[in-house]
Amino acid sequence: MKRKRKTFLALTLRRSIPRPQGGFTTRILGNHKGSVKFLLPPETRVDLSKDSIYVNGNRLSKKLPPKFYFALNKPKGYICSNGEESKSVVSLIDDYWKIWSKANHGVPRPRLFTVGRLDVATTGLIIVTNDGDFAQRISHPSSNFTKEYIANIEGVVHRRHLISISEGTEVDGVHCVPDSVELLSAQADAPRPRLRIVVHEGRNHEVRELIKNSGLQLHSLKRVRIGGFRLPSDLGLGKYVELKEADLKLLGMRVQSSV
Repeated sequence: MKRKRKTFLALTLRRSIPRPQGGFTTRILGNHKGSVKFLLPPETRVDLSKDSIYVNGNRLSKKLPPKFYFALNKPKGYICSNGEESKSVVSLIDDYWKIWSKANHGVPRPRLFTVGRLDVATTGLIIVTNDGDFAQRISHPSSNFTKEYIANIEGVVHRRHLISISEGTEVDGVHCVPDSVELLSAQADAPRPRLRIVVHEGRNHEVRELIKNSGLQLHSLKRVRIGGFRLPSDLGLGKYVELKEADLKLLGMRVQSSV
């Protein structure tokens, strides 16, 4: 017999949220204690199976938002921050929530965050979600997910450069060795030499350090794959796509069949 799980909600009134004049009037109606009114201080835990929550006289919906999964083509200059910066990666999905909020009135907007990070100058694939367990599975070293990058290089690439990159370099006190490094064939629309570098640890600035240590000068860096999921070739910079079940499977998620 399955045990019924209780759902709790922790509410915090953040200082950054504009407050109406006079502040918030917040209370809980605890059904298990009758219609008793309680003031709701920050960080209060609420049992949604028993309690009703009101803010300024408006009852909040007990519906929790579902899990969301997006693949986004990060532009240069955007940061992988969960804050309220205007040039955060998460802000690129704001248009989606305007439509979603109208269709799901009263349901709290989910708190999105990026799975891992790309530095401000790196472009390409970043996963955005509100599923912490999913993010942890992908980010944890035990997942052994490889990440593929395309590096555009200034100048000529010689064999010695490839050997140096393949031998690895020290990052944060750890010797990091890439899974593979390959000089790609020249293309008419890509005048600079291009390297394909695959890593599995993904330490901070690892690919940049590998290239720098080899003596090469990096022009630009783009991530094109995480695990089995590849950035769609037709997804423009700053654009996103909602991931389907097949995509999530490529990222290691066990998706239950509806049959």
